Amino acid sequence: MKFFRRRAAEIQRAAYAAMHRGALTEASAHFGLLLDRQPKNATFHYMRGLAHKYLRDWPTSLEHNLRAIELSNGPNEAAVWNAAIAATALSRWRHARQLWIAFGLQMEESDEPIERNYGQVVIRLNPWSKGETLYASRIDPARAVIENVPLPESGHRYGDIVLHDGAPTGERILRGDQKIMVFNELQRLARSEYQTFVAFVECGQEDDVGALINGERPGVGHIEDWTASVRNLCLRCSYGTAHSHRQPDANGWRRDRSIGIAALNSEIATRLLDEWRATGTDRRVESIDSREHPIPVPDESQVWWAGSEDSEAD
Repeated sequence: MKFFRRRAAEIQRAAYAAMHRGALTEASAHFGLLLDRQPKNATFHYMRGLAHKYLRDWPTSLEHNLRAIELSNGPNEAAVWNAAIAATALSRWRHARQLWIAFGLQMEESDEPIERNYGQVVIRLNPWSKGETLYASRIDPARAVIENVPLPESGHRYGDIVLHDGAPTGERILRGDQKIMVFNELQRLARSEYQTFVAFVECGQEDDVGALINGERPGVGHIEDWTASVRNLCLRCSYGTAHSHRQPDANGWRRDRSIGIAALNSEIATRLLDEWRATGTDRRVESIDSREHPIPVPDESQVWWAGSEDSEAD
């Protein structure tokens, strides 16, 4: 008996050690061995469900989190939340709603997706990769719609619906003292119809950029001036566009601008730029490019889900 207890303790230590270094498949196997001996252990079910959440194996994650809820002596909010995330990923809307209600959120039971206003958040895309952060509108407790134009290298688009984790990994400070939370993306659930176009333009003043990025146009979802917001990266260099690195003028203005455009197709994006160029006296379009990239796939060499607390002024 002492041997088996000692062996179980060793497996348990190995299971948590594997989780701590990001070896999720190994951790799941260890928790599986523990559950073979203690099938009614709520903690082991929860931990195996947690490993499979970050493996994005939603059926297995849902199974073990539901079992953890069933076996817990009292409320198990973490297991309820993770089960609701898994049910959402699987589009089991009635089940997801029931779990959110059990957590204490107000909503109706229904077979329809949740489409409500849960406020603005910041989403860290592909947290296992470069982790680009951008703004999103939260439409249910675990889904958000991307509001910015992501860099093409992220594999994402303006208007994508993404599944995000429940625990914030930081915050952003907006104008004044308003704070919004940063959440890690877990998976893209729906791909937007908007394509991403990168335009390299020249213009003489800030009003020229404002004329391009402001206002609504048919077939255009969103336009952004990436020149100042994309740090430590010259997009012209990365896209192979011939150019020289000009210094800002006396007022600090950079003539060369990198513009991100979310549009339904290339004809719309090109027409947008042609009209902009034709209506100003000091405007030039150097090039426009569109590249599709796959979403980076996480590996088990890092604990990407832990994140780090940060705060950044907008």
